[in-house]
Amino acid sequence: MDSLIAAAGRALVAGDALGALKRVALRNDPPALALRGIAMAQLGEWARARELLRRAARGFGAHEAPSRARCVVAEAEVALAMRELGGAPRTLATAAAALDAHGDHANAMHARLIAVRRLLLLGRLDAAATALARLDTHGLASPSLVAVAELAAAEIALRSLRTSVAREALMRARLAANRSRISALIAEVDALQATLDRPAARRWQAGEAVPLRLAEVQTLLASGVLVVDACRRGLRSGGAWWSLARRPVLFALVRALAEGWPGDVGRDDLIARAFRMRRPDETHRARLRVEIGRLRALVAPLARIEASARGFAFVPRGESAAVVLLLPPIEGDEASLQALLDDGAAWSTSALALALGHSQRTVQRALAALEAAGKVRSIGRARAQRWLSKPLTGFTTILLLPASLPLA
Repeated sequence: MDSLIAAAGRALVAGDALGALKRVALRNDPPALALRGIAMAQLGEWARARELLRRAARGFGAHEAPSRARCVVAEAEVALAMRELGGAPRTLATAAAALDAHGDHANAMHARLIAVRRLLLLGRLDAAATALARLDTHGLASPSLVAVAELAAAEIALRSLRTSVAREALMRARLAANRSRISALIAEVDALQATLDRPAARRWQAGEAVPLRLAEVQTLLASGVLVVDACRRGLRSGGAWWSLARRPVLFALVRALAEGWPGDVGRDDLIARAFRMRRPDETHRARLRVEIGRLRALVAPLARIEASARGFAFVPRGESAAVVLLLPPIEGDEASLQALLDDGAAWSTSALALALGHSQRTVQRALAALEAAGKVRSIGRARAQRWLSKPLTGFTTILLLPASLPLA
């Protein structure tokens, strides 16, 4: 390794991307291309960074497998920053194995942490937690890797509503980030820490929505009362969970009944909420009876739905002496989409569809509606098109992210 390459590498470790570029900007050998790619990534020039890293990987010979693997890992991190989540995880796993085989355990750990972060973006919390638990992060010498690992642990805990565990992980992440002196890591810790103190949901109580922080939501869900969760679209009582995410009519009925509890809700009001009909007739009332029957069978272990002269009412069973409606911080069918865009990154339509589990066409329609309302904007065209949103201030959208609550 020549002196300029070594000096550029030290500058990148210190976060001085411009200093690194000054040393290798006019060179096209593979090591210089790789360092230029990493420098461009630090400056936010993702497309140029990916091109340089690919050229560097092609330039390394067969006897330079570790260098090629490092380029693959760097390119995977760039793809994560670009929110391109459709790549094959096996490629990153192969690169990590190659680095381990050649003794580069730090970069191998970095590759596996990138895989964990990708799973988190996709909302696969169980898989992310399992992958992180397999990593031996206690003996890491690099403060930056420790900070990334603890940030991942904190996010898993937050999205699983284990706030005390999240606070401990964030404390460790802050110590490691301060030791690394990397401003981007320190800012990421600050941003995640702020989610603990901002409102995350609203509790509907006596006709008024009361803001709740994540710790308060955790306490409410553990209290044993019957919670109609409009963030995840389901019902929860203690450890029991009934999802209605794929049954919008039943959830509309449940939400209306929860809003009216402890009183009843009129039949015409229920029809208007569930079927969006302002002038109901006998066919709509017959359909309402059918849907109420389905809902009765579904929620039987948790509550009864009793008929009254004007409509229907919730009657919780057992220890669930109350019905609580938990509302999201923002309303609308596109709330989860807005929550993903809240991170300030530029997302592709395919990545959004992959994270939400919807078709691209469904996501495109939702984005068009949000764009018409002035809530999102697009940059680029065709395959290069990306979607951006202004960060939502004053509250956290963590309960709206995919799989943000445990389902069992």
